[in-house]
Amino acid sequence: MSKFAVIKTGGKQYKVAVGETLQVEKLDQEVGAKVKLETLLIADGDNLELGQPSLGEKVEAEILTTAKGDKVTVVKYKNKIRYKRTLGHRQIKTTIKITAIA
Repeated sequence: MSKFAVIKTGGKQYKVAVGETLQVEKLDQEVGAKVKLETLLIADGDNLELGQPSLGEKVEAEILTTAKGDKVTVVKYKNKIRYKRTLGHRQIKTTIKITAIA
């Protein structure tokens, strides 16, 4: 079994391995910058490091792109009072590539 880690960013947790690419909530860094991410768990075969609650910033990633995600439509409606409101929202996403797990 290969080495993997569980990271926390943008209020969500992700299981990652070296070389993986994933989309996370917006990170305030330039494209091409190296970032360190909060690590909750590191597993390598039978060895397991578990943070209480965190191990610190042990996973390093490179920022590939920053772009808007798909549009989410929100509809508010109230029956019998002629109220309907439609809103749209596009969340900004950052694509990162995991380069190292310490």
